[in-house]
Amino acid sequence: MIKNIFLFFLINYNLFGIQKQNADTLKFIFEPDSIYLHVGETGIFKVKMVNKDGELAQSPFLIYGQPRRSLEASPRISDSTGYAEVMVKPHKSGMLKLRVRSVAVKRDDRVYGAAIVEVPKPKLKKIVFVNPKTLLYEKTSIKMNIDVFDEANLVREDVNLVYSTSDKDIAEFDDFGNLKTKKIGRVILTAKVNKLKSQLNLDVIKNPVKKLTIDSDKDEIRTGDVLHFIVNASDRRKNKIADAPIKYSYKGKAEYGIGFPASAQITSNGRFVAETAGMYTIYASSNGLIVNKSIKVINRNVSKELKLIGHGLISDVYTSDLWLWPGIGKHQGKDFAVTGTWGANGEAYFWDVTDPSKMVIIDTITVDARTINDVKVSEDGKVGVISREGASNRKNGFVILDVSDPYNVNITAEFNDDMTGGVHNVFIYDDHVYAVNNGRKFDIINIEDPSNPFRVGVYELNTPGHSIHDVWVENGIAYSSNWADGVHAVDVGGLKFNERNRKKIEYNPLLMKAGKGSPANPTHLASLVDPNGHNHAAFPFKSKSTDKFYIVAGDEWFPWRYPGKPRPYQPRGGFHFLDFTDINNPKEEAVYTITEAGSHNHWIKGDTLYAAYYNGGLRIVDISGELLGDLYRQGREIAFFLTSHSEGRIPNSTNVWGTIPYKGYIFYSDMYSGLYCLKLVDKNNSRSP
Repeated sequence: MIKNIFLFFLINYNLFGIQKQNADTLKFIFEPDSIYLHVGETGIFKVKMVNKDGELAQSPFLIYGQPRRSLEASPRISDSTGYAEVMVKPHKSGMLKLRVRSVAVKRDDRVYGAAIVEVPKPKLKKIVFVNPKTLLYEKTSIKMNIDVFDEANLVREDVNLVYSTSDKDIAEFDDFGNLKTKKIGRVILTAKVNKLKSQLNLDVIKNPVKKLTIDSDKDEIRTGDVLHFIVNASDRRKNKIADAPIKYSYKGKAEYGIGFPASAQITSNGRFVAETAGMYTIYASSNGLIVNKSIKVINRNVSKELKLIGHGLISDVYTSDLWLWPGIGKHQGKDFAVTGTWGANGEAYFWDVTDPSKMVIIDTITVDARTINDVKVSEDGKVGVISREGASNRKNGFVILDVSDPYNVNITAEFNDDMTGGVHNVFIYDDHVYAVNNGRKFDIINIEDPSNPFRVGVYELNTPGHSIHDVWVENGIAYSSNWADGVHAVDVGGLKFNERNRKKIEYNPLLMKAGKGSPANPTHLASLVDPNGHNHAAFPFKSKSTDKFYIVAGDEWFPWRYPGKPRPYQPRGGFHFLDFTDINNPKEEAVYTITEAGSHNHWIKGDTLYAAYYNGGLRIVDISGELLGDLYRQGREIAFFLTSHSEGRIPNSTNVWGTIPYKGYIFYSDMYSGLYCLKLVDKNNSRSP
């Protein structure tokens, strides 16, 4: 198309008049080069991005504090000349950093800078026993949770607590804060740091447990199945003791090797899951009594294979995300896909995938951008949205497309208001676009009239140094992924109760709480922070085989960088199963991770996880039943597929970006070699005819 060719020349030959600059010609200057502040104080840095002649670069740069949730920095982006006066406010102590980088899309083209914000540790203020128990049975042990607060009201984890009791014959601490009661009596517990201390009175009473029994509803399970052990404690009169302290342990012998120990996990409430097949004995103890039960664990045996159905090679640029949808109107009965491009020429490719063995590009849209990171199509198949980053005129944002005829896609409108830093991810839901803007918030744009988009709402966190990567919307709940701030569930118009929606609402506890939010009033429902700071994507999951509701959170983490010539990435990370069944007490229950590869995007259909695992390829995982522990080691992986193409952007390498199960097939995009279609088959049916 002529409009695409024209834009290609504008972008690549700089007819907009924006001089291309890179890491060899740009640098940052900080005035001052460091600041000393106490927690809660503010300071100012003057920051310039200059060229080799010392002149302002005439291009904006991004501003953020590190570690995340530690240093507040404002503004989050400089002015268009490359200058900013940045206010910093530390919320934690340490050697914090104000970081800046240019807005180049390709990592190797980015220019980075940093200044130190030194923050001394505040004086310690108080020691607090957290939810303390003041009454314990004799001959039991318990971990005492104790927090140390400083004058900034922050919990300090860098202190060495000293534990003691007033009578070691009654109760005694070990060096790790575990308290063991020995006999009946009253004792004073003391936790001390230097001259600061806190005390707690504890009564140790007679342990009434005289009998234990242990049972479970099965004697044989598969690896990955969660088995609940029921232990009943009673006194000499056979009265049950509901609060009897029970300790669990296990031993096992694997069925492979020469007597190797078996691997498993048992929780403090008696939930057991095994990673290896074999014979296990589970023990429960209380008041010197021990009971046990033996069970057999067999292999899960869910393995299948992935058969390659078709491949559309893209080798001159990097491929980003994908989306699939059924044709409408004159194209009803056909199926289509769109893929984006990364660090390239601002192109999105449209594919006819009706016959997935012969996928073919049928149209191309080119916009002013280096990267089309995300691509989406509305549920009715009429409207497409592609994100923009690295525009030559710095007007990034997103582009709205008419995709009702995928053979002749047309640009309907652009939206770039207050989106200079770029839109990284988008989602279309109920005539609105949810756009991740400048890595710090998601904006909500009304597209009821696609030619006249307008902003109606914004959701942004208020934590120091906050940032966001992705947003996904389902049933009126937006699930945002916010790196160290973790997953947020936001009401943007949760389904109203009626007979048609009854089951969806009953099985999603977030919908039970929703009702006050809308696109114009996004309302926080629940959240869970990510202690590793790697939260990159989230997908809601109502287990089909249990009453559990999870948010499955994916990592993205690049511990190593390789500047210079293109070479395969070596990311790390996995997928975390966050149990939000009780939205007031969410907790991580399980993880799927491959030690030497890195997670990216994912999709869930039924009780199956489809994981785009970057250098680990495509992974299909059984997530049926109750989930606990390390799913990979439990043999829950159904199949995997490693892309390798001799003519790829990086030849013979795998880098799976995103995946979608669609009409019995599995489509995915590989950053190095384009669009693929697979089919999951039994092992004896995997060979091509």
